[in-house]
Amino acid sequence: MSQEKLTYLHKEVQAVIDAMAVKEFRTANNKLVAISDELDNLLDTTADENLLVELSKYQVLLNHLQIKLNTAE
Repeated sequence: MSQEKLTYLHKEVQAVIDAMAVKEFRTANNKLVAISDELDNLLDTTADENLLVELSKYQVLLNHLQIKLNTAE
């Protein structure tokens, strides 16, 4: 189950990056907000230490992408 969550997060984060690459900043921001909410939920409900480490990596990446979006708009 945890691998499925990570695969899903990877796919969604890539969609944000792809949207940013073609300058669809509104789409990227909307996806980023949805993923962030979902990631927060996963962080709150997960007890698996290894999964928490992987999720925290995505949290850092999403924060970085949010900063990039804010400067690009």
